[in-house]
Amino acid sequence: MNKALIGVCFALLLGLGACSRQQSDWEKTRAANTTDAYEQFLKKYPSGEFTAQAQARVKELYEERDWQKARDADTQEAYQAFLKVYPEGKWAEEARIRVENFTLAQPPSNATPVPAASATPPTAAAPPAASAPKPVPAPTPPKPSPAPSKTASPSGTYGVQLGAFKSSAGAADKRWAHLHQEYPKLLAGLSPTVTPKKSGSGTLYRLQVEGLPEKRALTICKGLKAKGQACVLIRPAHATGQARHQ
Repeated sequence: MNKALIGVCFALLLGLGACSRQQSDWEKTRAANTTDAYEQFLKKYPSGEFTAQAQARVKELYEERDWQKARDADTQEAYQAFLKVYPEGKWAEEARIRVENFTLAQPPSNATPVPAASATPPTAAAPPAASAPKPVPAPTPPKPSPAPSKTASPSGTYGVQLGAFKSSAGAADKRWAHLHQEYPKLLAGLSPTVTPKKSGSGTLYRLQVEGLPEKRALTICKGLKAKGQACVLIRPAHATGQARHQ
């Protein structure tokens, strides 16, 4: 009886010691907070008390690393590659917004090319055969020139797109309020538009500012990108003006 009791007590002490070591190792791993530290912990404790937490944190750290790489590259291909690996990740929605922004910035595919001028002059047509002279009609009075249109808009204006949102136009409005508060000088005097765009997966509400000189549009995007914010230049061919003003 005494031997059995001693054995049980000894087993309990061993278990407590193992738990104490695992707890200590876990605290050290959390303090290091690197993928290497968590992976070493998982090798040592593949089915321990903190295994699930370690696995989740490793995944988060890898996603953070790959998102930073995509942002540094800042290309449509980089964001698409990120989405293939993390379709439901923390930054998946932001990556989709930036892919859509780059799609908007591409030149239209249906633009009609201007034909090149012919190198050889056209051949002169043969004069028509002589015929009997026709009576010359009386001259008609010239028609008055139409008044100039008041709705004509100036061409050559640029714009910027600051995001696209699936939830509602209110999300785009909220985003503008945040950006305007964070960068008041950069966005001073601007009025945004929210443009709905229907797609197979639903409606995207695109936050845009139109009617900008090229220099100002470039300055805005450069300033926002320097702060890690999404911004894509909208060239004149894309500035349709079909939007809902705030």
